[in-house]
Amino acid sequence: MGSFDFVTFFFFVAAVIVFIQLRAVLGKRTGHERPPHDQMARRDEAQEQEGLDDPKVVTLPRRGREAAEPDAFAAIDAYADPGTDLNRGLRDVSAADPSFNPDEFVKGATMAYEMIVSAYADGDRKTLKSLLSREVFDGFVAAIDDREARGETVRSNFVGIEKANIIQAEMKEAEANVTLRIISQLISATLDKDGEVIEGDLAEVTDVNDVWTFARDTRSRDPNWRLIATEADQ
Repeated sequence: MGSFDFVTFFFFVAAVIVFIQLRAVLGKRTGHERPPHDQMARRDEAQEQEGLDDPKVVTLPRRGREAAEPDAFAAIDAYADPGTDLNRGLRDVSAADPSFNPDEFVKGATMAYEMIVSAYADGDRKTLKSLLSREVFDGFVAAIDDREARGETVRSNFVGIEKANIIQAEMKEAEANVTLRIISQLISATLDKDGEVIEGDLAEVTDVNDVWTFARDTRSRDPNWRLIATEADQ
C-alpha cells in the first residue's frame, strides 16, 4: 500500500510539472490576444519597400491596402468636372485602383518625366529600363545607339516643369492608362564628334510640349507605372 501511494504521488507530481511547462510554453487565452501576423502582408510590404529603396524607381500613386476614402471619387470630382469624359475615365481608374489620386499621380509623373528626359540625354539605359514599357524602351535605346554610333553627345539641363495636367484616362481591361500634357523648360543641344553644336542651343531655354501616357496593371502588386507612349504636342 505504501509503495502504491508513493508511485501515485510520484505520477501526480510529474503531471503537475508537465502542466506548468505546457502552460508556460503555450500561454493562456485571456480574450485580449493580438491577431496572428499576416505573413503574406509582411512579404508584400518587404517587396514594396525594396522598390521604394531604389532611387531609380518612381512610384506614381501606390496601390495600397489602405481603406478607401468615405467618398471614393471626391478627389476625382475635385480634379475634373463631373460628367466629363475625363471625370468618367478617372473614376474608372479609381474603381480599379482605390488608392489612385489624380493630384498625387501628376506629382509622381512629373518626377518620372524629369528622370526619363535626363536619362535619355545621358544615355542611361538602366534608369530608362525601370521607367519605360518594353516597346518605348526599345525605341529610346535605338535612338541612343544611333546617336553614339555617330559620335554625337547631348548636353542637357532640365530647368523645370511649367505645367502638367491629365487630359485622358481609361481602363483597357485590367490596365489603367493615364495621359498627361506636360510643358517643360529645357536647355539642350546635340554636339557632333568634334564638339560642335549641330542641334539646339547651349544657352537658350526652350519650351517643350509633350503628351505622355503611363500605364500599370491594376491586378499586379507592383505599384509602379511605366511610360507606354510619347508624342510631341504641337
